[in-house]
Amino acid sequence: MEILRAATVDPAQAFGLTDRGEIRPGLRADLVLVDGDPVADLSATRAIRAVWCAGTEIAR
Repeated sequence: MEILRAATVDPAQAFGLTDRGEIRPGLRADLVLVDGDPVADLSATRAIRAVWCAGTEIAR
């Protein structure tokens, strides 16, 4: 969990980006959807299913 936090919430806070770093209504939608549970198995981050940047899905 610490690794995921270090890649998401912590940088957003460090750079003062109050519109990202969490999944919550009204925040910028920068998401990486993975196949699996990265908290239980960090290698699940290698199985990327979809990516969104600013609320728009990025085509592979």
